[in-house]
Amino acid sequence: MTVLDPELRALLEATPVSTLSSALRKRGLGDVFIDGVAANRPGHRMVGTARTLRLLPFRADLFATHGGGFNAQKQAIDALGDGDVLVVDARGVREAGTIGDILVTRAKVRGAAGVVTDGAVRDAAQIAAIGLPVFSQSAHPAVLGRRHVPWEHDVPIACGGATVMPGDVIVGDDDGVIVIPAAVVAEVAADAAAQEREDAWVVEQVEAGNPIDGLFPPNAEWAARYRAATEHEEQR
Repeated sequence: MTVLDPELRALLEATPVSTLSSALRKRGLGDVFIDGVAANRPGHRMVGTARTLRLLPFRADLFATHGGGFNAQKQAIDALGDGDVLVVDARGVREAGTIGDILVTRAKVRGAAGVVTDGAVRDAAQIAAIGLPVFSQSAHPAVLGRRHVPWEHDVPIACGGATVMPGDVIVGDDDGVIVIPAAVVAEVAADAAAQEREDAWVVEQVEAGNPIDGLFPPNAEWAARYRAATEHEEQR
């Protein structure tokens, strides 16, 4: 599993998903969005290492052997550690909950950083009150067994149209959730943070009354001005 050191985690927590997506796109990674999910409570940010849970379509005989007791869903929850994000492959099915308040509470106690499901959640109001970031398609009162069989955990999955490997880095905010392959997370975080600083400077120029043409994106003249301003700040 990917270990996010405090410095890298802080960098990711301070960088919007939209800027991270631009850094990934520059590397040819444009299919890394978990589409269709939103934060259970607006304003929640989430950064962590992916742990995965795969749900199969409901089938009575399979649910009889895999649905009860200490099943794959509960195993996945109890396997979570500090900074992990549980990502659930629910095939985009909204007609049953995939996790409720008790298991979200357990995830929080285990030190998890959040939960993402491309299905629905139960106990939506209670989950919001727990405070752990949870991203889902919707809410639904039915239990998991109405549409799903909890099958296996910590395997490659699809969630919201994105492939998620255990150990990938998951970042979520009000714009959505993105998957960063572990091999590029450090360089993506650094590039995105640098882009965020430049974008903030561009906003300052726009607020000062400068026109967009040539400024966004910066042409050679504005790029030189930004470098000069950056060098000035570094010398202070």
